[in-house]
Amino acid sequence: MIHVSHKKSMEPDFKVFEERIGIIFKDKQLLKSAFTHRSYLNENRGIKIEHNERLEFLGDAVLELVITAHLYNKYPAKNEGDLTSYRSALVNAVTLSGVAEKLGMNEFLLLSHGEAKDTGRARQYILANTIEAFIGSVFLDQGYEVAQSFISKNIFNLIDDIVEKRAWVDPKSLFQEKAQEVDGFTPSYVVVKEIGPDHDKTFTVAAYIGKESVALGEGQSKQEAEQDAAKKGLEAKKWQ
Repeated sequence: MIHVSHKKSMEPDFKVFEERIGIIFKDKQLLKSAFTHRSYLNENRGIKIEHNERLEFLGDAVLELVITAHLYNKYPAKNEGDLTSYRSALVNAVTLSGVAEKLGMNEFLLLSHGEAKDTGRARQYILANTIEAFIGSVFLDQGYEVAQSFISKNIFNLIDDIVEKRAWVDPKSLFQEKAQEVDGFTPSYVVVKEIGPDHDKTFTVAAYIGKESVALGEGQSKQEAEQDAAKKGLEAKKWQ
């Protein structure tokens, strides 16, 4: 059963995570920071620790470099555009949150009460950001080679499946390609609902093929909602 800690006395035992991944940190606070969401510190102002956003910034760069080098060597005949698409598919929020879930990172997140209740798309982004922050903490504590080894072990193995299933093609592009090929129409998208304040809106978008409403998608931007609608449209049409 997944639990998320709220109070200092209920903080998870990070030794368990260290043993699980086979990396023992010299600086335990650095490891804890990787799992600390900004919202947690807002509720626990007495705790003297940095939240994970700076580590996420660093880890994102380390991850991109390691993935880029791997793809460059693995696919010598591929052009820059294809390699960029492969990399995007490997480092997007869906892929990274899936890796984080497999590693059990959910059990160690330090979140506010409000953030802890959200298990949907917001949690997906938190997990993706956390694994990037963790990579940043590994880089600082253990060096580039250990960070590279962690990424190799947990992320490199996903690339063959992504290429085989064309998951590197974004859903909107693939939906358009299939709709034109099968139905002879270019899909269109209509915003059907907007909720929330300007800084935290959720958009609902309908994907149409001709006059047929195929699927509804949601996102925190119109573009994100369109991608979600296209993905669901591919599922509805069994075009995956």
